[in-house]
Amino acid sequence: MRIAIVAAALPLALAACTLIPAPSSAPVPVPAPSPFPPPAQQGPELVWAALGQQAVVGTVAVTPLELLEDSRCPANVQCVWAGQVRNRAAIGLGSGAANRDLTSGKPEQVAGGALELVEVQPARTSEAAIAHGDYRFGFRYIGGL
Repeated sequence: MRIAIVAAALPLALAACTLIPAPSSAPVPVPAPSPFPPPAQQGPELVWAALGQQAVVGTVAVTPLELLEDSRCPANVQCVWAGQVRNRAAIGLGSGAANRDLTSGKPEQVAGGALELVEVQPARTSEAAIAHGDYRFGFRYIGGL
């Protein structure tokens, strides 16, 4: 009796299967990858300056004078807060210069536009402190005169 049930079920089981063709030697075309999304921060290029070095960003001259804070999360550590960098910079507008404290990621209104400390190099690590002379600050200026 068991043989009869198995024999009756076998054609039904085979009917439910689909045949998979044997792989061919022809290569299967792979679609081209889609372009990467644009960077989050678009606009004018970054202009870099070291402490004491003047850089012209748009119509504004900026000279980082002093590192006030570097609380960035080290690159090899997972942090709750990413931290920030603050520096004191002389900002020149042609008619004179004024010292302002700039904080990374927080645009400062200058000459009808926005001056922003966008990036700081090198990245922090948990192994060693960064020498002040090694810091490079990336600034961007949008809008203005």
